[in-house]
Amino acid sequence: MSIFASTQIILAVMVVTYIITKALKVSTELSMFAAAIAGALAGGAGIPARHIVEGAFTYLDIILIFITATLFMNILKESGGVAYVIRGILRKFHRNKVVLFVLITFLLLIPGALTGAGSVTVLITGSMIAVVLGYMGISKPKTAAIIFILAGLSAAAPPVSLWAMITAAGVNMPYVGFFLPLLIPCLLLSLLTIFILGWSKKPVNLKKALEELPEASPKMNWLRVFLPFLVFLLLVLAGRIWPHSFPVIGLPLMFMAAASVSLLLSPVRLNFLKISRETVHQLLPLIGTLTCVGILVQIMTLTGVRGLIAITIVTLPLIVVLLTLFLVLPVSEAVLMWGAAPVLGVPLVLLFNTIGLNPIIALAGMSVIWPLGDALPPTAIIGRLTHTAVEMREPYSRLLKYCLIPGAIIMIVGTLMVVFSKKLAFLTLL
Repeated sequence: MSIFASTQIILAVMVVTYIITKALKVSTELSMFAAAIAGALAGGAGIPARHIVEGAFTYLDIILIFITATLFMNILKESGGVAYVIRGILRKFHRNKVVLFVLITFLLLIPGALTGAGSVTVLITGSMIAVVLGYMGISKPKTAAIIFILAGLSAAAPPVSLWAMITAAGVNMPYVGFFLPLLIPCLLLSLLTIFILGWSKKPVNLKKALEELPEASPKMNWLRVFLPFLVFLLLVLAGRIWPHSFPVIGLPLMFMAAASVSLLLSPVRLNFLKISRETVHQLLPLIGTLTCVGILVQIMTLTGVRGLIAITIVTLPLIVVLLTLFLVLPVSEAVLMWGAAPVLGVPLVLLFNTIGLNPIIALAGMSVIWPLGDALPPTAIIGRLTHTAVEMREPYSRLLKYCLIPGAIIMIVGTLMVVFSKKLAFLTLL
């Protein structure tokens, strides 16, 4: 039997194992782990403990960013900072819907952009923004669709875009130059989504909205909210302005510095250990996913399956690859979640780089499309979480219905970014 045929069999074993475990209602994380073990056994590697451990630690740096950034956002929320900002914006701009929508967009983008997780956006600001949108006369399904789309785009937005970071790591490409290629499409598509789905002539019922929103401490002010963000920004800029004299402290430590400032400035007494435990508990499914994705990718590399997928992708006609990105990327995200980045993203970026496309812009375009898969089964983590956070009683299919138009626009924009990545390369230099 040829190596090619045996590798195909190993891949088939892994796919069948994944399908069977999912059919048995096993979690996505354990299904990926079971598929990895089945692939190792089918490949004659037994249960390779060393590779399992190495794979589990593949994305440790990303997990640390994940935890510290979410801890920062949770401290800000518990101190009343998030509620204070939303209430202040609502009081000031409830009569000006254009400005209100723009500010709501930023509030939905910031948590996911800083943490790399759309679920954090839904948990931190999603439910409160849902109250505001509800009292603007927007239906629950439309509200859920707005929050889901913006939560997905927030996860793709800089500075922390896990799809871009994981793929860049897989091709040994520095995570540099992605800021504007990710920021511009995510911001414009978010604004387009909220205006398409949320525009109505009904004024905001300010009184009822303020009654339902959580109260902030009387001592809370804008300085207490923005100073932690300023500390984070200064630490990021210091490393770029003085690269040879300022120590490299990394994003996790930067987020911890911002979290410490937020904790010290909090007008209410906070239990740091309790918030830390709740943060880890909140992120446990996502940490488990990244850990099992690392193991799966490691075993796929060991058995040659990853190489098989890479060769298959790079040998397809280019027009087929480009025309199926809108389908392949969301479906791969729905099945593998962030595992889609190293499994499909790496060979795709290598292919695009080989044919002369700009790998940074192309990867940014792919990263914009990937989050749409978080609304699709079998995982649909962000979609289901949004459905719950908005307290939507209508069927889940109603949420998907209102995601169709903005989702189609996002797919088109992401694909065009890949196709015209060479012409958009100037964004990486700004």
